[in-house]
Amino acid sequence: MPTIKLPAPLRSYTGGQTLIPVQGKTVADAMLDLMRQYPTLKPHLYTEEGQLRSFVNLFLNDEDVRRLQGIDTLLQENDRLLLIPSIAGGSG
Repeated sequence: MPTIKLPAPLRSYTGGQTLIPVQGKTVADAMLDLMRQYPTLKPHLYTEEGQLRSFVNLFLNDEDVRRLQGIDTLLQENDRLLLIPSIAGGSG
């Protein structure tokens, strides 16, 4: 079963879980399953229109899904998705 690894700031919405087993044939399916399991994550990852927020980066086994087939990328049984929100800021 594929898993999604969450960064520390999002783990408070999953009861502290780091690796979440998900079901689905594609990255999109896996993300929908994650939202089904932990609906409080949705506003942090998706817009009101249901689009993945622009600052959310998804990696499939170390490869950015944008360089694959995006959220339509097919998943294998032992795949690991890594969810990484972009971080901005700093001083000039």
